[in-house]
Amino acid sequence: MKFYPFILLLFVYNICFSQAVPKEIEILKINASPVIDGVLDEPFWQNTDLANDFVMFEPGDGGAERNNKKTTVRVAYDDEAIYFGATLYDDTPDKVPMEFGNRDQFGNTDFFLISINPNNDGQNDTEFVVQSTGAQGDAKVANGDEDFTWNAVWYSKVKFNKDSWVVEIKIPYSALRFSTNVETWGINFFRRIHYINEKYVWNYIDKSKGEVTQYSGLLTGIKNIEAPTRLSFSPYASVSLTTFDGSSEFDQNIGLDIKYGVNESFTLDATLIPDFGQTAFDDLELNLGPFELQYDEQRAFFTEGTELFSKGNLFYSRRIGNRPVDRNSAEADLALNEEVTNNPDKVNMLNAIKLSGRTKKGLGIGIFNAITEKTTATITNTETDEKRNVVTESLANYNVLVLDQQFNKNSSVTLVNTNVTRNGSFRDANVTGLLYDISDKKNQYNIKGNFKMSNVKENGEISDGFSGFLELSKTYGNVQYSVGHYRNNDTYDIKDLGFINRNNRSSYFGEISYQIFEPSKHFNDYRISFESSIDYLNSPNSYTDNEFELDAFFITKNRFAFGGNMETNIGNLYDYFEPRVNGRYFKQKGILELGGWISTDYRKKFAYDIRVTYGKRYSSTENFISVNLSPRFRFTNKFQIIYDFQYSMLKNENGWVNQLDDASIIFGNRDVKTVTNSLSGKYSFTVKSSLSLSFRHYWSPVTYDQNFYALNNAGTLDTNAYVASHNINYNIWNLDLNYSWEFAPGSQLVALYRNNIFNKDDMSDLNFGKNLDNLFDESIVNNFSLKFIYFLDYNKMKTWL
Repeated sequence: MKFYPFILLLFVYNICFSQAVPKEIEILKINASPVIDGVLDEPFWQNTDLANDFVMFEPGDGGAERNNKKTTVRVAYDDEAIYFGATLYDDTPDKVPMEFGNRDQFGNTDFFLISINPNNDGQNDTEFVVQSTGAQGDAKVANGDEDFTWNAVWYSKVKFNKDSWVVEIKIPYSALRFSTNVETWGINFFRRIHYINEKYVWNYIDKSKGEVTQYSGLLTGIKNIEAPTRLSFSPYASVSLTTFDGSSEFDQNIGLDIKYGVNESFTLDATLIPDFGQTAFDDLELNLGPFELQYDEQRAFFTEGTELFSKGNLFYSRRIGNRPVDRNSAEADLALNEEVTNNPDKVNMLNAIKLSGRTKKGLGIGIFNAITEKTTATITNTETDEKRNVVTESLANYNVLVLDQQFNKNSSVTLVNTNVTRNGSFRDANVTGLLYDISDKKNQYNIKGNFKMSNVKENGEISDGFSGFLELSKTYGNVQYSVGHYRNNDTYDIKDLGFINRNNRSSYFGEISYQIFEPSKHFNDYRISFESSIDYLNSPNSYTDNEFELDAFFITKNRFAFGGNMETNIGNLYDYFEPRVNGRYFKQKGILELGGWISTDYRKKFAYDIRVTYGKRYSSTENFISVNLSPRFRFTNKFQIIYDFQYSMLKNENGWVNQLDDASIIFGNRDVKTVTNSLSGKYSFTVKSSLSLSFRHYWSPVTYDQNFYALNNAGTLDTNAYVASHNINYNIWNLDLNYSWEFAPGSQLVALYRNNIFNKDDMSDLNFGKNLDNLFDESIVNNFSLKFIYFLDYNKMKTWL
């Protein structure tokens, strides 16, 4: 067992971050709040410092802003909020693009962005964006990743003048986390001028090294803030009607979300009796492989402000309220004349809380806890109508604890623990991880890694597992590279609250890339990279596969982008997971894959993306092709549609189909076709009111020929007399029609019509038209729902009394 957790000590000494002297702006304390109307006519605005002399961020690197498109920013504060007044000069304001979009949606518009870091730690920013249309966006930024699922309540207004447009902003302290005794905050300002394809920034950012958050300017002079209580409530009520196969079900729900500032740095979020009925549908797919598919989290409570909990990739929130762990057991112990009459496929969540924040010394603390209710299946005697219940999931508690110490604006050490405790004799699990991410004083080299331990208690037995990771990187300049090693053993198990494709793996990998940061003669940007890996089983130490990949992308001066990739394997590959039997493997040759793509300029009314991939297995008839075509058309600034077509055909693939009573492992030769049609459209009445459509039809027929094989001990296939039908015809149909109206800050009314159809049979020979006819023979689930959310701020509520 090889691990290197102490190599980080070589990097720890003498680590600090250095860069050019940052710009500064001093903030002005005011006694009366301005009217947020986009007009900077209050007298105090003329007494503030001015942030100006922006420099180019993209496509160039530090060039001066255009004389006719300069930007100035003024800043003030009181005990309630911090205020910004930005004047964005433009000698042709009629050319400023004005495509309407809702919150956090960035289309064909200009925008002004504020990036604030109250602790000035170089790693944790909060972004507030105002587009030229007036639409808002906000995000938490950690480790260079923007999380736009986070939303806060703040105020802004845009006003156009003959030679500029003005943005006036009020950000209440309830939207920020800060220490009251910190008088210098990190801050930066960005401006996008979309119609000339340029971005500017106030404090220069060296794109060749480090993260954007490490290049903040300084906001000085903040003193003695007497911030009000940070407490808000979001009560909600919903009603829904579902019809299916002639039956109807009416449901209603009320609940409450609470956000409380424990102090100036820490916030408690809680949801009571949550309602996820209007959560977006998943893009489900047919899974023929041995591993679970991972889907994105769609529930807002689990996506907002979770940057701390994502550390170490140990928290997969979809485990909470997922399928009961013993759902299949309901069918296992049926007596004569019994049948399962109700077997829920989801576990109800009773409540959940998040407590998170960061101290002035850089220690981030995150605590998450959720409780799900006991779930039972109902079994009915068909003769006596007597009913009995079988517990498929006990009362369960899910907990995540994160301690994240950041230092020197570019490094961190983190401890993560996840725990699932189920009532009674059900399975319990605990996982602990130690993570480190450390850069040198010049931000040129980085070492990152982790060590994780899992512990599972099930059926009276205890199983322990481990995982380790180490990567060394050069992180500056045109040429960057990294090498690393990842390893876990065959008992490493984090699936109770995390996600892992496979365990028992040992992998060595490396990458080298070349990228430009200043435009060249023909390109604004391009990057070429080569990466490779070689994998083994951890136990026994057996070679499994290798991979080599060459990637490239290019962006021209007129925003036409294109790229391609080549991927291949050398020699034989040994798949120890496709056979579904421990110790057995399937031996195959490698694959050569070639792909290319283009993407046109989204600023134009009509644009499109095209991607084509072809692959072939060496010394085999197995091959595949995939085509993805996605045109988009903007009819007006208020109406746009995007169509996405995906087609793939995998021919002559050998894959697992069954295991017989005599332990024979049966493989079949199959063709797998997948066709996906998706359509999304939106009509925006205003930036706060819109009607949107989301449609997806996924169709995947799988056809086996008459040849079946038995897997032998050498990993190859022998002809077998096995006969059975394993053809699959798999369909998923989803349609959402959604009206959303943000009638007040943080308050929303949503009306949703949804239908879905699912079909799985063996009619894989149907063509597309006949398959649709077959699909619509199935019953359609129709759902109508209405949800009302109202934001209540405690400080405003006090004024009502």
